[in-house]
Amino acid sequence: MTEINFTPFPQLSTQRMILRKMNDGDAAQVFKMRSDEKVMKYIGKKIMVTIEEATSLIALLNDSIEKNTGITWAMTLKENPEVLIGTIGLWRIMKEHFRAEIGYTLLPEYWRKGYTKEGIFKMIDFGFNELGLHSIEGRITPLNEASAGVLVSTGFVKEAHFKEDFFFNGKFEDTAIYSILNK
Repeated sequence: MTEINFTPFPQLSTQRMILRKMNDGDAAQVFKMRSDEKVMKYIGKKIMVTIEEATSLIALLNDSIEKNTGITWAMTLKENPEVLIGTIGLWRIMKEHFRAEIGYTLLPEYWRKGYTKEGIFKMIDFGFNELGLHSIEGRITPLNEASAGVLVSTGFVKEAHFKEDFFFNGKFEDTAIYSILNK
């Protein structure tokens, strides 16, 4: 079983970004992202309607950090580290299996600029080299071709396709699972 401890919080950096801990000051940007229909189209969660929901989500994500069950970073640009442009993290950490699930969201004005890919490479490095994970998985709707493409381009391989295993918004949807192994 892998040991997980996110204290102190591990701030990370990539070529263009700082990945830092989220705080209440990020609520407006989280709300902007989570209330955007384009962003939420394939997430399988309800669109936020109040900024209080964003504050609650930040508290929930930071609580998982305190409990060492998951970690989510605010994605920020180096030239403006106070402004969240997206989130990325490893959650649903299965310590006994040395496995975690990656998750990410990004504001549409930053799509197709390589930020998600840059963040995923950092998550792979952190998950394998800092947490000692054996594998990382990404669970997506097969309709999300952009997410499938970024996972494949960062080394993930399609592992499974589950038919109608997820119920959301009154209908059953499929799930595709991509994974990468620590070799």
